[in-house]
Amino acid sequence: MTQRIAVLGATGSIGDSTLAILAAQSHQYEVYALSGHHRLDKLFALCQQFLPKRVSVPTAAVDDFAKRLSSAGLDIDVVGGEQGLIEIATDSQTDTVVAAIVGAAGLPSTLAAARAGKRILLANKEALVMAGKVMIDAVKTHHATLLPLDSEHNAIFQCLPSAIQQDNTQIHQSEHGVRKLWLTASGGPFLQQSFAQMQQASVAEAVKHPNWSMGQKISVDSATMMNKGLELIEACHLFDLPEDKINVVIHPQSIIHSMVEYSDGSFLAQLGSPDMKTPIAHALAYPNRIDSGSQPLDLYALSGLEFIEPDLQKFACLRLARQAMQAGTQATIVLNAANEVAVAAFLNGQVRLTDIANINEQALTDIQLPPLSAAADIEDILAIDQIARHLTDKLVMKLVQ
Repeated sequence: MTQRIAVLGATGSIGDSTLAILAAQSHQYEVYALSGHHRLDKLFALCQQFLPKRVSVPTAAVDDFAKRLSSAGLDIDVVGGEQGLIEIATDSQTDTVVAAIVGAAGLPSTLAAARAGKRILLANKEALVMAGKVMIDAVKTHHATLLPLDSEHNAIFQCLPSAIQQDNTQIHQSEHGVRKLWLTASGGPFLQQSFAQMQQASVAEAVKHPNWSMGQKISVDSATMMNKGLELIEACHLFDLPEDKINVVIHPQSIIHSMVEYSDGSFLAQLGSPDMKTPIAHALAYPNRIDSGSQPLDLYALSGLEFIEPDLQKFACLRLARQAMQAGTQATIVLNAANEVAVAAFLNGQVRLTDIANINEQALTDIQLPPLSAAADIEDILAIDQIARHLTDKLVMKLVQ
């Protein structure tokens, strides 16, 4: 039976990889819906190629995009804005939602998909960083399926016993013997450079990742290791473990994507070429396997694998992520919001790369909010997010002046 896929964030790098697999496996998958925000010319070309039934664009672009599709002879339903994304995510014809919208903007539609009981392939880590408990509760209550697309979380998922794959609360049962999870990190473009060199880094240098092809925001997060900090928070929720059970190790070759350490001394690791098509194909087909189209790993070509302990002074964002996870959900919301504002300021040339960690730390210190109640929902989470963004904007302005 053909599986109908909605790709939210279709014009980004995750969208590219996902659609490449779907095109190659068209006998198994139908591209039912797409969404895009900035690159509408690219989205239009994707509509011509895949002929989805529905497409979501920014609210202001709905009429023009619909006319453009009609002029090209394409009969595609066009919806707009956040509500349009939610409509697609909850559509009765949607079987699987690929949640690949970057940042907090992806949270409402991802949560809506969970509440609609959908199969969710999660690349939007902010959904769990900001609303981990709410998301996981929704998945369990509405019998949704949540499969991680991040290469690290997907690797851990593959290395866990099947009982935990089916129900992450099983990780606490001692017979499974999980001692720790190990998230691997590339170290980014500045691993071998000093902090002083990082201070002078240009945008072009910061977004030039040594191993992965990614968007600008996630590339900057990789350069500061905030990406790994957000992944640590995400892993806590995905695998129902406290942060002290999750270690981060720098592995510059990006061949081992993450590991599970067991109580008998065994380490299980998932290896592969640094290509996002591998974890995407795994999640699309789970529990089966399909050809991802990625370059097979050549074991004979591997000259050595390195493992390095992160320098938490140089990569302070990783330390801040642990602190935020310890402090609670309101702190992880603040950290995520502050980081998005700070990264945008760096990309706009307003602050230095190393200012990002300072801004994030100041935001965590200055923005003191009461703990979220057990009944907190998405409206409460987004309210904290907006407060944090507003106050972080002020912190950025102080640096710019």
